[in-house]
Amino acid sequence: MASDPTVGDARAEMPVEGAESAPQDAARSVAEFEQLIEQLQAEKAELHDRHLRAVAEGQNIRRRGQQDIERERKFGIERFAKDVLSVADNLGRALSALPADPGSLDPAVRNVVIGVQATEREMQSILERHGVTRVEALGKPFNAEFHQAMMEVEDASVPTGTVVLELAPGYLIAGRLLRAAMVSVSKGGPARSETAPKASNEN
Repeated sequence: MASDPTVGDARAEMPVEGAESAPQDAARSVAEFEQLIEQLQAEKAELHDRHLRAVAEGQNIRRRGQQDIERERKFGIERFAKDVLSVADNLGRALSALPADPGSLDPAVRNVVIGVQATEREMQSILERHGVTRVEALGKPFNAEFHQAMMEVEDASVPTGTVVLELAPGYLIAGRLLRAAMVSVSKGGPARSETAPKASNEN
């Protein structure tokens, strides 16, 4: 039986199944892959942003914690220092009530006086070690930032506005006012020269 010569040609001309859809599928796969890449990049950027925010928040919390600790430490010292000042004031009042010449006192009383003087010196030393220093007042020009005027005293021998009596000492802590000095201020004297040196209230 003779073969039909057109059979081979017909088979050759028949389209391969799926040949036309292959480029479309490839294009679709590339588009989906690019979309996936964009999605992953967006997620990466979001996670990176969250990480940066978390780090910044952690630093802020740590800084606020340190500030709170420092503030509490500082305020705690200030409260303690103010309480101690009342003890120092009482020691000062006790010593100021003694006679100018302690040698005239009974030996037993004199020993008590010496002990009180030593206690007062030690108290001042402890305060200074913790940054608490006395405000200079006596003989200085009145300074409303560091002095509290309790009264005025007629005194023509010194310029008006000079501190002539310290009723209670003032104190600074770390250079800041802890308690103003309570003072008496002169009046009736000559005007203070503008070139007169200002009071030094910081050590």
